[in-house]
Amino acid sequence: MTLSKFNLPDLGNTPSTSEIITRHLREAIVAGHFAEDEPIRQDDIARQFNVSKIPVREALKRLEAEGLVMFQRNRGAMVTRISEAELAQMFEVRMLLEDKVLRLAIPNMTEETFARAESICREFIGEDDVGRWAELNWQLHACLYEPAQRPFLVGLIRSVHDKLERYLRMQMSLSAGKERADHEHREILAACRAGDVERAVKLLDEHIAGVCKTLFEFLPSSH
Repeated sequence: MTLSKFNLPDLGNTPSTSEIITRHLREAIVAGHFAEDEPIRQDDIARQFNVSKIPVREALKRLEAEGLVMFQRNRGAMVTRISEAELAQMFEVRMLLEDKVLRLAIPNMTEETFARAESICREFIGEDDVGRWAELNWQLHACLYEPAQRPFLVGLIRSVHDKLERYLRMQMSLSAGKERADHEHREILAACRAGDVERAVKLLDEHIAGVCKTLFEFLPSSH
C-alpha cells in the first residue's frame, strides 16, 4: 500500500528529542538561567520534558562538546565556568581568526553583501530582546565573513562566539553595548564597502578589544 496520497510529515527533517532538549538547555544556559558551576540534574530535566534520561544525557554531551557543560565525578553535569584568563584568550583567538577571514572576504564582497549587512544592522538596533541581539550580532559578522569562502574557518569563529554568548548578552544588556556595537558595526561595514582592508581590520580589532574590556568591567568580582 502506498501512502503518497496522504499528507505525511517529513520525519527526516524533524529534530530528535535530544536535539530539542539541547536547544532549550543551550538557550537556558546562555540566558543565565543556570549559574556557573550549578549542577544540571538529569532527573529534573527528564521529568520536565517527560522523557527518559537517555536523550537528556545525549543533550548534555552535545553541550559538553560546545564547552557549555562539563562533567565532574560525583557531581554530574554542571555549567562550565570560564575564567577571566580563558575569556581573554578567547577574545585573542577571535582577533586572530576574524582578522584573517575579513582580509580574505573584503575583495569578494558585493552589493548584495552590503545590503544584507545593512538590513541586519537595522534589525539589530530596533530589537529589544537581548537574546536576539546576540544572534543578530553573529549574523552580521557571518555576513561579512562568508565571502571569504572559508566555511571551516567561519565555523571555528562561530564556536568561539557560542562559548562567549552568555557573556556578550550580559555585556550588551548591562552597558550601552548595543548602541556602541551598532556604531562600530557600521564603521566596519563602511570600510569594507570602501575596500579599505587595513582600516576595516583595525576597526574590527578595536571592536573586539572594546567588547572584552567592557565585559571585564561588568563581570562579577567573584568570577
